[in-house]
Amino acid sequence: MLKILYQDPAIVVCEKPFRVLSTDEPGGMPNLIRQALGQPEAEVRTVHRLDRGTSGLMAVAKHAHAHERLKEQLHSSAFRRIYLAVCDGGPQPPSGVVDAPLGPREGSLVEQMVRPDGKPARTRYGVVLEREGRSLLRLALDTGRTHQIRVHMASIGHPLLGDTVYGSKKPWPGLAGQCLHAPRLKFVHPTTGKLVELECPLPDWFQHVLRQIDR
Repeated sequence: MLKILYQDPAIVVCEKPFRVLSTDEPGGMPNLIRQALGQPEAEVRTVHRLDRGTSGLMAVAKHAHAHERLKEQLHSSAFRRIYLAVCDGGPQPPSGVVDAPLGPREGSLVEQMVRPDGKPARTRYGVVLEREGRSLLRLALDTGRTHQIRVHMASIGHPLLGDTVYGSKKPWPGLAGQCLHAPRLKFVHPTTGKLVELECPLPDWFQHVLRQIDR
């Protein structure tokens, strides 16, 4: 069942499960939200997306005004997304900023790459712990480009565990996607102006990966 952490007449904040699409289609997040609310005709407008292989908190607007106001915050300090990820190796320095523009990779409908003519993109990272050639990272986005964390970490030589697009082509056992979860979300409420700050726990699959690398 979809976990809804907060809702009111303007917004819904829920936890997107692993391997679920953010887009509005059968089985996608908007449809799951309508089912969870018991409102099959409800207007559901996604403010930001998470990759299919990424789980965590998503903010969704219930009407056009709320959607517009949240979109205005999206690439500013008012809208903050915190992620946890496991990557290959140990980034040096152990904390820093990857500031590299991103754009589509020629010949691909999905992949992104660092390119000078791309859109500005900034990812802040910090190593939380390092074990046997893997690192648990805490990441914060200053911008929200497609595949931003995955491309940025791969570009500095530390692709995410299980990312067969930008990292190793060999999947991590038991992980059907990249090891990336969004446990914290903060933004200004689009109608009340109050700060909304929410957090969700690490899912079982992520904890299982941490136990594997901590052996």
